[in-house]
Amino acid sequence: MPSASVLLRFNLAEYVLSAGGETAEKAALVIARRGGAETWSFGEISAAVAGIGAGLQALGLPQGARVLMRLGNDVSFPLTYLGAIWGGFVPVPTSAALTATEITPICAQAAPAVIVASEGVALPEGAPCPVVREAEVMAMARGAGCAPVRGDAERAGYIVFTSGTSGRPRGIVHAHRAILARRMMAEGWYGLRGGDRMLHAGAFNWTYTLGTGLMDPWTHGATAIVPAAGTAPQDLPALIAGHEATLFAAAPGVFRQILSRAEPLPAPALRHALSAGEALPEAVREGWRARYGTEVYEALGMSEVSTFVSGAPSRPAPLGAVGYAQAGRRIAVLGPEGAQEGAATGVLAVHRSDPGLMLGYLDDPAATRAAFKGDWFVTGDHVSRAEDGAIRYLGRGDDMLNAGGYRLSPLEIEGAMMLHPAVTACAAVAQEVRPGVQIIALAYTAAKPVEEAALRAHAAGHLAAYKVPRAYYPLPLLPMAGNGKINRKALRLSGALPLGTDKEGPNP
Repeated sequence: MPSASVLLRFNLAEYVLSAGGETAEKAALVIARRGGAETWSFGEISAAVAGIGAGLQALGLPQGARVLMRLGNDVSFPLTYLGAIWGGFVPVPTSAALTATEITPICAQAAPAVIVASEGVALPEGAPCPVVREAEVMAMARGAGCAPVRGDAERAGYIVFTSGTSGRPRGIVHAHRAILARRMMAEGWYGLRGGDRMLHAGAFNWTYTLGTGLMDPWTHGATAIVPAAGTAPQDLPALIAGHEATLFAAAPGVFRQILSRAEPLPAPALRHALSAGEALPEAVREGWRARYGTEVYEALGMSEVSTFVSGAPSRPAPLGAVGYAQAGRRIAVLGPEGAQEGAATGVLAVHRSDPGLMLGYLDDPAATRAAFKGDWFVTGDHVSRAEDGAIRYLGRGDDMLNAGGYRLSPLEIEGAMMLHPAVTACAAVAQEVRPGVQIIALAYTAAKPVEEAALRAHAAGHLAAYKVPRAYYPLPLLPMAGNGKINRKALRLSGALPLGTDKEGPNP
């Protein structure tokens, strides 16, 4: 942790790029594609970031002004993000996939001083401020740079938006100091070294890629590898092998697609893989291990507090658990009477002293206060903790199921059903079959519909009777949230699981 005096003259972007400054000619970023690559050195990245910072300053924006990012899946995204922070502004990164209808309320909340946009990416209706095009920003990147604007590490550094449990976009304000919490992942999750080559399967304009795939490797002087836009999952093994990636990071869905679509390829440089975004089914972990001979280490986090519980090479998670609290993170399992000692089941909480914890919800002090119970930020994630501290994720509070009086995690059911060879993805939810009567239903995707009797028999062979889904619905796709997780709430509200007569009654 930097000294108190350093934290009063701190800049997140400068901190991220400082290690690479010692090896300016080393490859910082490789944009990988089959048959070629585009490479940026640490020196080139730093110069571009400083140039964009200076270019934004030249627009006359006041210090601390917000910069709404509407950029596509290319290098302009991380350069603009770090450039804004370098120049003393607060970037608001958003997904290019958002429509005008979706980005308009986000823009109204963010109140940006400027919007930076790629051609073809939807803008908010009646854009309330100037729009700077991607070509102009990349011209700034080639211009003279400025010194990083330093200040209190507690000041606002960036804002991300999440749908949260309400489905309404909510702004989360993070401080510059948030980058310090990410250092705890280096040993507590990644096993990251300065000589590593981290290939992240996500797009540039996804916050998971921005953190795990770019900023974290750069903070340690390692090389980040990102697939070029349009890269198919089945092409990723060739990129891992061809670019000698030592670490591979992706969401669980990508691992599933690789295992189902890609030809096995040797990847001798690969030490292990990393998964986050949603729970990783054990069948997928085992399939990856069998094919590539490496472990997949999982992590649990959320937009408000980054990733803070994980398995790691230095401390693997026990079977069925996500992992342990990273060194330096203070967590608790809350029950009706507050923080519980030893083995416990309850709601996961993070202490307000955690450097990765948000400053608060944007312009919503009431919601910020409501998110805390005393000194604990309440995540809403239901977990169980073993005596040795291992954390097992049970699900979000609003996703938990009730079967015969038992509180039940949908992940337990989904993990068992993913063992069926025909099921490619699934979601267990409560379905109201008549007023006041609910059953557990399973929506699933497969190459072709599976006989319900076969699914029921599979479930009965892997789950207690009260956990076995009573209805099965094949769907072409499962609804996904912007963070890549299955959106069970959207599934419940979609009409895909119709109200009907339950022939078997509620789950016993």
